[in-house]
Amino acid sequence: MISTSLKSVLHHVKYFPLWSALTVLRWRAFDLRSRGLGTTFGVIMRCFPPARRRFDREAKRVFPNMKRSARAHLGQNMGRHMGRTLFEIYHDAEFQTQHHKFNASGSGLVALKEAHAVGKGAIIVSGHFGQWEAVRAAIKMQGLESGAVYRPNKNRHYERRIFAGIEAGGKPVLATGRVGTKALVRHLRGGGIISILLDEKYSEGVRIPFLGYDALTSLSAAQLALKYGLPMIPAYGTRTEDGNAFHVDFEAPIPHTDSITMTHAFNDSLSARIMADPEQWYWMLRRWDGV
Repeated sequence: MISTSLKSVLHHVKYFPLWSALTVLRWRAFDLRSRGLGTTFGVIMRCFPPARRRFDREAKRVFPNMKRSARAHLGQNMGRHMGRTLFEIYHDAEFQTQHHKFNASGSGLVALKEAHAVGKGAIIVSGHFGQWEAVRAAIKMQGLESGAVYRPNKNRHYERRIFAGIEAGGKPVLATGRVGTKALVRHLRGGGIISILLDEKYSEGVRIPFLGYDALTSLSAAQLALKYGLPMIPAYGTRTEDGNAFHVDFEAPIPHTDSITMTHAFNDSLSARIMADPEQWYWMLRRWDGV
């Protein structure tokens, strides 16, 4: 009982700063609230040593010759982007209705529509780059709907908010694990669309280069695509202009070969996006741990 109570208190304590920021800003317009939380996260990245050290460890690996001032600027801008992204996910029901913000294109979008027209499912693969929920918003604008795979948060307050936000972007929302995998297979075999973020460390994964260094990577998306004959389409929602608009680019489906080659191709695709615009990727994932 004491352990459970202590855990509950810790969950409250950890959630309180974000709850405070969201509450203080709630009377403002959507874009101003988004920008406000982004500014808050930018300050945290600049001034909070644990966050700064964690970012520096990852950024130095990829950009060993980057000057300290440039790295600090990169970390702060990443914080701004991620603050805005988190706000938009927490308020995804409203975010999804702002159609004027989304500009979608790419041969992968054509392939997605073609698959749907013949009753075939599809797998959208992306990463913590730009605003990944913009991808599902763009899909919804086409009259389609994409479910999502997510990793549940241990903090029940974050979990409640994040699940509600993801669910607003499209159903079903499936947790990682055996039960979620079975439901995922049923959804895909029934002609459904699913979006998966493939840039988190997967302890049981395969070492595949990512940004030039081996990273433990899940092969699940490619394995499902091969087993059920589905297109595996990389897609990215890149922030444009002042950060309030998004270009959603659906790349051509990754050719069916084998699961490692296909996942390698996705890692290369995401890596190219990050190198072109590094502040839009979330560098705090501990992507190379365990290798």
